[in-house]
Amino acid sequence: MGTYNHTGQVVTDLERSKRFYQDVFGFRSWYEISPPDQPTGKLTGLTPPLGVTASYLTLDGFVLELMHYSAAGAQAPYRARTMNEPGLTHLSISVDDVRATAERAAECGGQIVQDSDIGAALFVRDPDGQLIELLPVTYRENLPPKP
Repeated sequence: MGTYNHTGQVVTDLERSKRFYQDVFGFRSWYEISPPDQPTGKLTGLTPPLGVTASYLTLDGFVLELMHYSAAGAQAPYRARTMNEPGLTHLSISVDDVRATAERAAECGGQIVQDSDIGAALFVRDPDGQLIELLPVTYRENLPPKP
């Protein structure tokens, strides 16, 4: 048995990403750490120097760890992924107004994925290209109760 801890995401500009998630979705800052390179490298399978800073944000019980690698050459370049590749594909956030939130995301450095707009839901990308699905709050209200 386990307990959910957090979901990690690499970002290229930590302050920009914190502002984006706070200003667009209402995430709150929890805490921030800069762990030493050697144990971080061993844990992640990466070769130091890394210069990691991890900033933890929360929203409705969800914890998002934004990780920034500041050492030269420590961060891999962005690569667009498709929705059918194995692994985590997107975050999904319920909002009061899907279109207004999408427009706010674009104002804050994100991008609206116009072709994904199905009226009641659509995708946006954060400033680093991470897909975020916007669903109306009413979507969750119609789901079965959590076990």
